[in-house]
Amino acid sequence: MTGYGLGVRARGEGHRLHVHDRLGSTNTEALEAFRAGEAGPLWVVARQQDAGRGRRGNAWASLPGNLTASLLWPVDDVEPGLVPTLGFVAGIALADAFRAAGIAGVHLKWPNDVLASGAKLAGLLLDAETRPGGRRAVVMGFGVNVAATPQGLPYSATCLRQLRYDTRAEDLFVHLTDGIVDAARLWDCGRGFFRIRERWIAGAAGIGAPVSVRTGDTLVHGIFETIDEAGRLVIRSEDGTRRTVTAGEVHLGTAATAA
Repeated sequence: MTGYGLGVRARGEGHRLHVHDRLGSTNTEALEAFRAGEAGPLWVVARQQDAGRGRRGNAWASLPGNLTASLLWPVDDVEPGLVPTLGFVAGIALADAFRAAGIAGVHLKWPNDVLASGAKLAGLLLDAETRPGGRRAVVMGFGVNVAATPQGLPYSATCLRQLRYDTRAEDLFVHLTDGIVDAARLWDCGRGFFRIRERWIAGAAGIGAPVSVRTGDTLVHGIFETIDEAGRLVIRSEDGTRRTVTAGEVHLGTAATAA
């Protein structure tokens, strides 16, 4: 069986790859490599992950045959306020990887999920760290349900096999590594986020439809209008006023009206 490898463009940009049979968390492993002096870009892949993390402290289940990968990315030359927009770079790269693998019908859900047929197919997680001396890096984590769908989740989920695609995690990963190179060039250390934003909006789920966002004890309802120049969700209320949201638990469509 062919193992994991990098795409041609990723190798050309000096990306490297560490593959593990089993890890607690690929994001944690990448952060530990940075703390030990690794500069990146470095990909960390685990065939099995036992302690994966999602957003807001949630667990991320990784079943055999699914893709679990993290990219350590240096951001020394990026303005701190632009670093969070790498989450959209990761989303564009993953969407491009799906297309390159011949997988259709995927949409990006703000801020960092990928949906297929309205169900969660993949999740993204950004971790940032600064080392003594001021060196900074971000880890972009990718979890894709390729061969199996986690059970017992509080939301609808799916996997590529369930959607009748026979793509392997190893093949999707090659496309992802090249997709990151292309998206990062477009992003241009944050200076080109407007281009990433345009592409993200074009592939987004739920724009123009009802949305609700819960942040702590606050619940905001309205229409998902767009994302702004900083990547924040813009919600238009019934009276026409607009509100921007930086983080929260998002429900789209009919789920938004029931939230």
